[in-house]
Amino acid sequence: MKRLFDLFLALFAALILSLPLLLVALAVRLTSRGPVLYWSDRVGQQNRIFKMPKFRSMRVGTPAVATHLLLNPQSHLTPIGSFLRKSSLDELPQLWSILTGDMSFVGPRPALFNQSDLIELRTRYGVHQLVPGLTGWAQVNGRDELPIAAKVELDFEYLQRKSIQFDIHVLWRTFISVLKRDGVAH
Repeated sequence: MKRLFDLFLALFAALILSLPLLLVALAVRLTSRGPVLYWSDRVGQQNRIFKMPKFRSMRVGTPAVATHLLLNPQSHLTPIGSFLRKSSLDELPQLWSILTGDMSFVGPRPALFNQSDLIELRTRYGVHQLVPGLTGWAQVNGRDELPIAAKVELDFEYLQRKSIQFDIHVLWRTFISVLKRDGVAH
């Protein structure tokens, strides 16, 4: 049922958002050199690595680490990178990952391939069984501001509570958080 929900919602969103997707792609292309999309190696269900697309908000050559680990994250942003990240528009290409089944709308955010502490803790709690999400329970409860242990605790809570109704609740909370720009550090 969840996969059908994801497919229907992703197709609907892609149709509705096709013009904004094109406009953001054009803006990325016109404001910085390099590709429009950044394909990030991420950890998916059962700790399998997959390529996750995002609109590129960082300059070409930025190290592939979590943003908070960069010495000066602001210096790596493209001219529109901060806006893309704060508005979450950089996440829109992940509709592709939802359509291919690598991601869901709701689940734990996919870890970077090199976040071994997060991957290990999620595996210990069984969270690695879940399909990662565009948004998640940890996202709407702190996003970038949460320490790893707190994120995994919330991911584990999602594992225990997961249902279509809970996913709809998380999607609604995500919509409100994006409007308020809650929890975005960079």
